[in-house]
Amino acid sequence: MNADESPKTGLNRREFLALAGVAGVGLVTHGLLSAPLAHAADPLEMAPLPYALNALEPVISARTLEFHYGKHHAGYAANVKKMIPGSGLEGKSMEDIVKAAAGQAEKTALFNNAAQCCNHAFYWKCMKPGGGGMPAGKLLAAITADFGGYDAFRKAFVDGSVGRFGSGWGWLVQQGGKLKVLSTSNAETPLTQGATPLLVVDVWEHAYYLDYQNRRADYVNAFMDKLVNWDFVAANMK
Repeated sequence: MNADESPKTGLNRREFLALAGVAGVGLVTHGLLSAPLAHAADPLEMAPLPYALNALEPVISARTLEFHYGKHHAGYAANVKKMIPGSGLEGKSMEDIVKAAAGQAEKTALFNNAAQCCNHAFYWKCMKPGGGGMPAGKLLAAITADFGGYDAFRKAFVDGSVGRFGSGWGWLVQQGGKLKVLSTSNAETPLTQGATPLLVVDVWEHAYYLDYQNRRADYVNAFMDKLVNWDFVAANMK
């Protein structure tokens, strides 16, 4: 390994810093996710990760985030920017684009890319270094009321996420005053189902394959035990 390379990623310092700053060249989703940066004029500008690339190790490696955030998410965002001119949705937020494009056959590609941007941006916010474990306060009370306890909720969430056939997402949502576990395929999102997203785990293979290969269950269990940002989840409740 070159003396200037990161021992965790194999990238040299210039490459690592370039990837860490990838937010400046992409687009961002907001509304569902976070407020736009103070300097952001474009409502689709891509927000930076809320932590360093290596901050979620050893659960999720810096190498995975380099590809997942810096290639996959950035790629979806770049596609949206190309498709917006002439769509009638110029100036809209990513969340508004998702809602407007949903169910429109001529806007399927736009929906898929915009929804993937929303889903990914929400996913980054659902994690933090040293997270996971059991929530507290009003969130735990709601989980207990609607699932019978944290253990029952955790099993339902993990089983639904691991059991998703193919690519997709595992969600905790609030709908009709109740908490529910949902599983969506590909780019589908609770935003089009009248539900409020509280928590999501990405179960597309690119989210975990470099670290876990085919062991999706190990990844989802580690996500629950060591990464979930319960403060963010609780803040999404109505």
